[in-house]
Amino acid sequence: MKKVISLSTLAVGLFLSSFAHAADDEKFNIDAKRSSIEWVGKKVIGQHHGIIKMSSGQVVVNNNIVKAGSFAADMNTLSCSDLEGESNKKLIDHLKSEDFFSVTKHPKAKFEITKTTVVGVNRVNVSGNLTIKGITRPLNFTADTQKKGNEFTATAKNVKVDRTKYDIKYGSKNFFASIGDKAIDDDFELTINLVAAK
Repeated sequence: MKKVISLSTLAVGLFLSSFAHAADDEKFNIDAKRSSIEWVGKKVIGQHHGIIKMSSGQVVVNNNIVKAGSFAADMNTLSCSDLEGESNKKLIDHLKSEDFFSVTKHPKAKFEITKTTVVGVNRVNVSGNLTIKGITRPLNFTADTQKKGNEFTATAKNVKVDRTKYDIKYGSKNFFASIGDKAIDDDFELTINLVAAK
């Protein structure tokens, strides 16, 4: 009889412990107005940079550590910060065209976290899947995170993405060997600035 009671007590204890652990999860909704993605695209004779705004997303935090989450970027907000006037419009129109991000057909780019690993105080390695132009590929980067009350922030710098893996081959010397000094780097760099709140 004592064994039966002990086993029952243990089972209840494990159940309650599991429930309590799950209750520690906190969900934060991304603040689209304060979140953004900075981009840098380089070529042989220079580079351009700009911003893409986030449109939605959520992160799950447990014990101040991000455990899961996803966010979407509105590709229609793609902008360039180093050009003005007609030159700016020409570049943005080209980046939104079929040569690059095909924004009319694919207005959203998405990232979904699949795993995180703590590597320091308020610092995690993030593994996930990035979807651009309807093509999904794995992406890994390191992020600095911080939770203060009802707000959670994350910043990831120097995130390199190989555009050719998303069928963006325009100006790539790996596909157009004779392009010379008009070549555009296959990798573009991102700085992800995420702000989320309950």
